[in-house]
Amino acid sequence: MKLNFSLSLLTATLIFMSSCQNEKKLPILGPRAAETVTNPDGTTQIDTVYKTIPSFSFLNQDSVAVTQDTFKDKIYIADFFFTSCSTICPTMHRNMKEIFEKYKDNPEVMYLSHTIDFKYDKPSVLKKYAEKLGVDNGKWQFAYGSKDSIYKIAENDYLVAVIEDSTAKDGYIHQGWLVLIDKQKRIRGAYDGTDSNQVAQLMKDIPLLLAEDKK
Repeated sequence: MKLNFSLSLLTATLIFMSSCQNEKKLPILGPRAAETVTNPDGTTQIDTVYKTIPSFSFLNQDSVAVTQDTFKDKIYIADFFFTSCSTICPTMHRNMKEIFEKYKDNPEVMYLSHTIDFKYDKPSVLKKYAEKLGVDNGKWQFAYGSKDSIYKIAENDYLVAVIEDSTAKDGYIHQGWLVLIDKQKRIRGAYDGTDSNQVAQLMKDIPLLLAEDKK
């Protein structure tokens, strides 16, 4: 049920996102709420409060804590994978590396891949994976944490379904979304990392998001 719910939510927001491309500004995705804000002059107004990625602390491939501060004043692309995945992960990270290469000289763009294999993918394993992928330079962080912490932030905050399933080919089921996060930690896009057209759209959307802070 969770897999279908997350898929439906992100599919709906992707349709909305596509309709907004002509406005040259990406939509803010995910839940939102109305909040009464008091202005300096004492008057009040209704403001929209958007869902943000909460504070977190995981170990990266160097066994060093990676937190929100790691991504301060950065936009980043997040995903969920595991190193022994033989289905969608190789395609996801091959496509993600293309994005990495295109924006490798831009200090405002980073990447965060969370492993969902809490049993095997310890930091030392993630280190070897990053080295093999050729992205072990600090811009692309690989995060290891407990099952509860990783699965909770995946489903509740990034809106990506992840499931441990002994009947699955590799023991896990997960969605292949590449989730674009802005400098305010809000979701600004979600793209199928196995779809070359959606990955190409993500490449086009990155400069749009970067341009927002230049206005």
